[in-house]
Amino acid sequence: MLFMDRRDAGRQLAARLEQLRLRGADVVVLGLPRGGVPVAAEVAEALGAPLDVCLVRKLGVPYQPELGMGAIGEGGVRVINDQVVRSARATPDDLARVEEHEREVLAARARRYRGGREPVPVEGRTVLVVDDGVATGSTARAACRIARARGAARIVLAVPVAPKDSTRRLADDADDVVCVHTPWDFYAIGQFYDDFSQTGDEEVVACLDAALARRTAPDPARSEDREVDVRAGATVLGGRLTLPDGATGVVVFAHGSGSGRHSPRNRFVADALHRAGLGTLLFDLLTEEEESDRANVFDTGLLAGRLADATDWLRGRPGTEGLPVGYFGASTGAAAALWAAAEPGARIAAVVSRGGRPDLAGPRLSAVRAPTLLIVGGDDDVVLGLNRTAQAELRCENRLAVVPGATHLFAEPGALEQVTELARDWFTDHMAPLSHATA
Repeated sequence: MLFMDRRDAGRQLAARLEQLRLRGADVVVLGLPRGGVPVAAEVAEALGAPLDVCLVRKLGVPYQPELGMGAIGEGGVRVINDQVVRSARATPDDLARVEEHEREVLAARARRYRGGREPVPVEGRTVLVVDDGVATGSTARAACRIARARGAARIVLAVPVAPKDSTRRLADDADDVVCVHTPWDFYAIGQFYDDFSQTGDEEVVACLDAALARRTAPDPARSEDREVDVRAGATVLGGRLTLPDGATGVVVFAHGSGSGRHSPRNRFVADALHRAGLGTLLFDLLTEEEESDRANVFDTGLLAGRLADATDWLRGRPGTEGLPVGYFGASTGAAAALWAAAEPGARIAAVVSRGGRPDLAGPRLSAVRAPTLLIVGGDDDVVLGLNRTAQAELRCENRLAVVPGATHLFAEPGALEQVTELARDWFTDHMAPLSHATA
């Protein structure tokens, strides 16, 4: 595979677009929901540019929705692929019914993604239209036309992958086309990704909120926010350390699978902690090579050891030495957080688990002294039962918070926001007093 996931694709694409940052171009990045937004988020962060969505909906053939016979977008833009319409034998009534439905979805997503915010202005600016790949090109062409109608001075269509023969056709609607890979052997975008799982609405919202938070953050001259190399024994792991001015503590995020520092859910929570005056360290518990072996994701001892080493590394850095440390664990990372917090001399001020597997910490649970909050979705039945079992083993101050109607990934509207509020309040209530930091 060329790309591990959409975040990896975004980083590779951003490297091809670095020239725009070096030239000081006034850039706005528009991601195509849903899958294009995580790609666009990486590009926007690398270029230091604002991020927004370009709301476009594919008009899928009724009996084969993945095949696009056209696309619609904001501002009444409409692009029809006559060749697909003819080959699919779609009637005008078929097209009208699909379009009516997709316009309703388009309006709903505008409310969901932006809330009450206005679209980012693009007039007179260079607009990067970003998707996770191009197949027929109808959606990408509609997005470029939307940007043009809104007054963009220059439009660059940027995607990780597209068929070899598509770039010339796409150039009709964009001033430039940038693509990392253009294979002849192209069947579907997903064939070039190791992980091409569906992007949810909550991930789109998290990406947009995180991008907005970065651009409205306090004066960076008075805070630290940068990529770091975290040393865990002989292993060097990628991380991102953010310290608001006058930070009262640091929360270390432990994500058992995937890229912890790029998780949109973790970043969403981290941004709220920054606004509350807490620093964060988001890092990857496993290297890319280690992640390929699924057994490592469930090796709680390995993950906990990495977390403990990362904590020692953090406490030895100027600027974080002496600050209380808390753990935020997700998935199997929650077990690692509790395991590490149970170690003698750990001095962890507080632990929060989001949809985690604390049961995997087993006999270590009774040794945890840090105040612990377990957050579980009300409709995540299996994990809820495992958390209740784990809670019974805890001897520290603890609480089980159930988010009604939420499933494992808290993808439901408002669910991740509830998780964030619970975590923020738990950390701010427990991390200031150093008396909690004794093991």
